[in-house]
Amino acid sequence: MTVDRATDAPRAEDSAVWAEGVHKAYRAGATVTPVLCGVDLAVRRGECVFLAGPSGSGKTTLLSILGCILSADRGRVRVADEELAGLDEPRRAALRRHRIGFVFQRFHLIRGLSVLDNVRVPLVLRAAPPDAARRRALDLLDAVGLADMARSHPRNLSAGQCQRVAIARALVADPPVILADEPTASLDAVSGQETMELFHRLTAQDGKTAVVVTHDPRIFRYADRVFHLDGGRIVRTEQQPSDALACTAGV
Repeated sequence: MTVDRATDAPRAEDSAVWAEGVHKAYRAGATVTPVLCGVDLAVRRGECVFLAGPSGSGKTTLLSILGCILSADRGRVRVADEELAGLDEPRRAALRRHRIGFVFQRFHLIRGLSVLDNVRVPLVLRAAPPDAARRRALDLLDAVGLADMARSHPRNLSAGQCQRVAIARALVADPPVILADEPTASLDAVSGQETMELFHRLTAQDGKTAVVVTHDPRIFRYADRVFHLDGGRIVRTEQQPSDALACTAGV
């Protein structure tokens, strides 16, 4: 059974991800379409939360604001101890590069690069020593069960394997915050469950904070809390039972 804990939100200073009164609208000429209408969100350090809701509810827009891809029209946002208001684009890019890992629905792997090179891209962007970057990438590929595919290319992988590569890439630079947009949407039911088990294990073991957009209630058990959005607002918050994973193992 889930319990509503919307009033039990952590404070900004206790949160890895925090938003207050966030508004966002899209404009096309004279047409203004509100997408987020005063969202408040607080995610504890080391917590895994899901953003759920119907299409058009604002889930991906909110995730994009948390990931410094979009800017809020109004409201405050704080991610990985950094207040986003007033950050110029170079500082926003640095925050994305050093403090946030992304897992995308469509994987966004670079087809011309090997699996190994795809995983170490974030370290190359940070000018990490090549040998250290290679070792770190191989360690992550081993952790996701793809060490033997390091020299392969994305075109030779299944969808489930591509998503595991994407998870390794998101974790390789050891960011404190991981953002995932519909990570199981392109996968069949079995691959989706396996991917979420892997994602949950790898983020939890290092105490990372994860925010996951999903429309799939079958994976809710991998969350500590689920925030339900509708009409650009969080309308309900569910606290998942602490034994949810144990109770549903093998399902």
